Parts: sequence; structure tokens; C-alpha cells
Amino acid sequence: MEEKRSGEFVGAFPAYGYIKSPEDNHKLIIDEEAAEVVRKIFDWKVNEGLGNLKICHKLNDIGILNPTGYKKKKLNQNYNNCKIIKEDYSWCPSTVRNILKNDIYIGNITQGKRKVKSYKVHKVEQVPEDEWITVENMHEPIIEKELFEKAQNMQKVDTRVQDNGILSMWAGILRCRDCGRAMHKKYCKNKSGKVYEYYICGTYRKKSNKLCTKHTLKVEELEKAVLEVIKLHINCIDITRLLDEKNKLNSKKSVSEKMENMRQARKKDIEKLKNLKRGLYEDWKNKDITKEEYVEYKQKYERDIEKIKEIIENLDKQKGKQEKIINGNSLWIENFKVYKNITELDRDIITELIDYIEVHENKKITIHFKFMAELDKILDYIDNKKVAISKIV
Repeated sequence: MEEKRSGEFVGAFPAYGYIKSPEDNHKLIIDEEAAEVVRKIFDWKVNEGLGNLKICHKLNDIGILNPTGYKKKKLNQNYNNCKIIKEDYSWCPSTVRNILKNDIYIGNITQGKRKVKSYKVHKVEQVPEDEWITVENMHEPIIEKELFEKAQNMQKVDTRVQDNGILSMWAGILRCRDCGRAMHKKYCKNKSGKVYEYYICGTYRKKSNKLCTKHTLKVEELEKAVLEVIKLHINCIDITRLLDEKNKLNSKKSVSEKMENMRQARKKDIEKLKNLKRGLYEDWKNKDITKEEYVEYKQKYERDIEKIKEIIENLDKQKGKQEKIINGNSLWIENFKVYKNITELDRDIITELIDYIEVHENKKITIHFKFMAELDKILDYIDNKKVAISKIV
């Protein structure tokens, strides 16, 4: 804490534009290559009036690595960012925004923005801004204070409010097939003046048209396609059969119970072998068997016991799998039964049945349903339950 209050830098990695001094790790010096990019960002913002999105496009179009990419590729630092997908080191508006509001570029050191909740609970939480520790004029500034203040004033009015505060039906569901980023909703008017909604690749819109293509898709076309696919799945899957099989699996004569009976029988076999093994010593002492026979039978019983233990272990594993299927969440089966005659979509239906949707460049979509893995397990179990038991025994 004393180091923070004195203005000494105590972090692992300095902000983009600075590096640690070779003479003192608690002092920062300017990294000129990155600092020049920082100067461009403030100049474009204040003097040219560009928005964060436009600045982002300019940086990506000329091929400048974002701060994470720069630290890893140029400075060879072991720096990781959990938000980076597939080593995508392109700029996004939030990165530009963070640079524009960071007072480190006017020579300040601000620390203590986050803290670990406790030594027992290693959860990092945000600290209120009025509790941050700021010490001014600790290192050489990259930009003038006046330019920084102008940027702050522009940032205050450069914000957007959601249209109506209502969560979109497709929020968190749509992804670009090629880059994997979320799709962004936009509005447009046609020639007749009608406003319609459509989705566009987030990378194309927010970063650069050289990093990905539009992947545009009208909401109207999306809803129609998804509704048709859901109805097709409902009609193809025999819901009644699945529910009947679920009920059978829960009956008293279920395979799970049969496995338990087999397990108990095998445990009795182990006890019998242990009793035979204990009797061998007396047989040898009474000279009913030779020492060689005693050793041979003893080893045989021990091998047989180990084999049966393996069978019991396999039975336990298989029984656990079956019970997981039997007792697993089959709400989606009930949902399919309820939605058999649906005519329109809503947020609840989408989130209950769909994991995510990939949007292709040719307006095609790939729907990833939540239930497919469970459905495969159930059908595989129904068709192969007798084979599974025979393999164990």
C-alpha cells in the first residue's frame, strides 16, 4: 500500500505506451512506438472529431496490433487477455475508449482500482473510484493535459443508450460463422420508408471490413428460418416414444436396478473367494495340499478377486451413466411437446431450445440446439442397453 501511495508502479504490465525502466522496475518510461499510436488516437479524437468506432477502423485498416498483440508479439511479454479469441489482435471501440480515459498518459499513476475480496475468497472486485490512489507527475507524459481534458469532455457526450431498454430476442444467440464474434443489430429504411431490423457481423461493423465480411441477415428472414427448423425437429423426433422410454427407465425393473443386483452378486462372489483363500492355510497345515498347491491356489483366488473388482468398477461406471441419463434434465422433451404447434417465436422458446446460431455469409444459418447431446445419449441408450450389459458381464 505504501508503494502505491508513493506513486511507485507495482503492476506486472504497464499500460500500452509505457515500459518499465531497466534501472528501476517501479518507474515507467515511454515506449516510443506504442506512444506514437496513443498520440494518434487522441489527435483523431480531439482534433479530427472521430468517434471510437472510426478510430478503431483506422487502426485496423493500417494493420496496427492492439495492446495485447503488441505486448505479446513486439515486446515478447507473457501477457494474456481472456477476451482475445483465436489470437485476434485487432482493435475494438472499448480498447480505444480505455486509452482515451487513462490518466497515465499525462504522467499520473492511478492504482488500487481492483482488490482481492479476502485471502480466503480469491475473487477480484472493483473498488469505487473515490477510493482509487492517484499520484500525479510520476513519469514523462505522452500527451498534454489540455488535450487529455478535451478528450474527456468529448467522451462524456459520445455514449449511446439502448433504444427501449428491452433485451433483444436474439441477444447472445447469434454468432458470425467465420470470425466467431457476436452479430450486432442495426436498423434500416427501405425505399417505401419502412424500417426493418437486420444483423451484421460485429467484427465487420466495429473493427474493419478487411477482417471479416458483413454476414447480414434480416430479422424477418431469421425468425422465419428458425421457426421452420424448430417445427421440423419437433415433427421428426418421436416425443411420445422418448417420454415412454424415460418412464420405463424409471420403473422398478429398470436396467439400473438390474445392474445393482449384478453388483451385489459379484460382491458375494468375492466373499466366497476370500473364504476359500482363508481355508487354504489350514489345508496346507493339515497336509491336505502341498506348499506348491497352496501358493498356486492362493495366487489364482487373488487374481479372480481382482477381476471381479474390475467388473464391479465397470458396473458402477455404467450405472452412473445410466442414472445420469434417467435423472437428467429432460425439460426440453416437455418443451417440445408444448411447442408442437407453435406459430411464432419468443425469447423464452429460443433460450430453452437453442444454444447458439451461426450466421453464414450467404444468409444461411446453422442452429446448435441445447438438447442434441442429451438426445443422442438417450437414443443410443435405448437402442443399445442390452448390448451395454452384455459387455460388462
